[in-house]
Amino acid sequence: MSDTYQAVYDAVRSRISNGDIGSAVESAMREANISFYFDRMACVFDEYTSEQARPCVVFKPTLSQDGNAWLAIFGDLPTGVVGVGDSPAAAMYDFDKKWFEKTNTDKAA
Repeated sequence: MSDTYQAVYDAVRSRISNGDIGSAVESAMREANISFYFDRMACVFDEYTSEQARPCVVFKPTLSQDGNAWLAIFGDLPTGVVGVGDSPAAAMYDFDKKWFEKTNTDKAA
């Protein structure tokens, strides 16, 4: 160990040797309002799981470009699900929307 490292180690050790670590951690958690960070983490996790459940993520349509339009295709063009947009993201969102639309055979029933 270098002399500098040992000096820092000794200084820190002497500062916490007689301290109550449990109360120090508890105090730091209260001061930092840790519950806010747990709530925020839960919100981010909910957003992540809902994004992972989108049809364009689950079924992974083929993404291609036709002129200026982007197409997200699952199956074939006449009978499959096709999302169209000005960008890949817009095509994927349109694909999600079309995935949940009823077909003509569903509407007749």
